Amino acid sequence: MRKAAIWMATGGEAPTRAGRYITQPSGYRAFIAAPLPPQPALALGGELQGLLSAADRALGRLDGSVLTLPNPDLFVFMYVRKEAVLSSQIEGTQSSLQDLLAAEAQLFEQTLPRDVDEVINYVRAINHGLARLAELPVSVNLIREIHAELMRGVRGGRLQPGELRTSQNWIGPAGCTLNTATFVPPPHHAVPAALGDLETFLHASDDLPPLVKIALAHVQFETIHPFLDGNGRVGRLLITFLLTERGVLHKPVLYLSHYFKQHRQAYYEHLQAVRDQGAWEAWLAFFLRGVIEVAGEAAETARRILQLREQHRAAITAQLGRAAGNGHKVLESLFDRPIVAVNDVQKMTGTTYTAANSLVSRLVKLGVLSEMTGYARNRRFRYAPYIALFNEAGPEGGAAEAPGRAQEDV
Repeated sequence: MRKAAIWMATGGEAPTRAGRYITQPSGYRAFIAAPLPPQPALALGGELQGLLSAADRALGRLDGSVLTLPNPDLFVFMYVRKEAVLSSQIEGTQSSLQDLLAAEAQLFEQTLPRDVDEVINYVRAINHGLARLAELPVSVNLIREIHAELMRGVRGGRLQPGELRTSQNWIGPAGCTLNTATFVPPPHHAVPAALGDLETFLHASDDLPPLVKIALAHVQFETIHPFLDGNGRVGRLLITFLLTERGVLHKPVLYLSHYFKQHRQAYYEHLQAVRDQGAWEAWLAFFLRGVIEVAGEAAETARRILQLREQHRAAITAQLGRAAGNGHKVLESLFDRPIVAVNDVQKMTGTTYTAANSLVSRLVKLGVLSEMTGYARNRRFRYAPYIALFNEAGPEGGAAEAPGRAQEDV
């Protein structure tokens, strides 16, 4: 069979359920992934059966929580940005959620990290992929489009955005070589067939639960490592796109970057254990625990958003008198655009600049807005309590991918 021809080639080490290492002509070992699903078949009983049930319940609660919000798409708006920040931080960026929001509000300060463009690209890649799902299934073509959006014009952008790699890459600490790397993905000539097999698996009719299929696909994509840069970010997006495409969630509000970042070493170790030992079940348990944890956090965030909105609506009604109508209009807009200037408020309320400035001052006194620039002119105000619901503590250091060398982007 064509699917198994490459990874079953002679001259390699004994295969695991995930594939085998094949010594290449120049002497280094590259891993050739076996086509999915794993053989022997997954053992989905016992603990995994319980975790699957718990994950399904957690996703159901999350879906219900989001759909109770007055405008679920505004929740998606901020969650996409939180994911963009966290996923990019794993690759070594320093930009925070507030940096991203400030850049989108065209608040271009010298204090903004230079890598904020990478996070903006991530948001664009998410939105592009979600829009394309209406007409294009999760496929190699969609993955390449997403990669092109992600890498255009930023660090690593010279490394063939949207194009499958045409040279060998490898994964490991700074300074490692092909012979000392932690992991060497398949040679470039094996990548198109491997991705084709992955696409076939994604759209095959089988009895695998959707979460299991998505978890397997994520590891397979990271193992193939089809691009010279950006593989980790695309692989994490693949999880969200598949959850949405399969109807597991009505809205794209489950992002596992927070969990992977908190358990970064365990994440790396599970990926490698699949390759070296065929430890698929251990990976699935780790993945499902992440789904349960992150879905619970997201559902709690949705509940707190609803609570915050009602609290501020009540305060505006009680304190702003005749200006309450415009106050409510501004409040609702802040869930979509949480950083504003007085001019923005003037446009959305249709009042004079003086009236808009007065309204902003009263919203500051109510604790809805807070001034964030310290300027006398061109001031910007943020909806700080709302941003805080999504905020992550400062970025943790992560190994960035060095220009000119293919390092892991996971």
